[in-house]
Amino acid sequence: MLETHMLNPKGYKNVTGPDGKVCGFSLEARAPYYRGFSLSIVRNIAVTVDGVEYPREDLLVTVNGETFTLEEMRTVISNRWLFGKFATITVKKDGGLAPGNHHADVTMTLAPSYMPMQLVRTGHGDFTI
Repeated sequence: MLETHMLNPKGYKNVTGPDGKVCGFSLEARAPYYRGFSLSIVRNIAVTVDGVEYPREDLLVTVNGETFTLEEMRTVISNRWLFGKFATITVKKDGGLAPGNHHADVTMTLAPSYMPMQLVRTGHGDFTI
């Protein structure tokens, strides 16, 4: 149920670097979990746009003003992703996304320490750049 509201329909945009060139795109996502948690329980975030899955090495996640790679997040216990709050997921991609309509699928894998399994949830969104 929480994955239904996972992606912010107004949170998609191309991203420019310090040189003014478009170097990627970003989207805003809520964690599909019923409570806040430290970033260390995030095992993976997979982003697919228009059928193209982007490598995890090309993703950056910004929570509470701090930006991390997915590998860095595994050790972050001092930053909490609060229930209902959006994080920004930035995908490195030269030129960003072309203007027009797109479809995104974002799959998050979480591993709360008190649960015997990992939680895997996917949110979907249609958007225009």
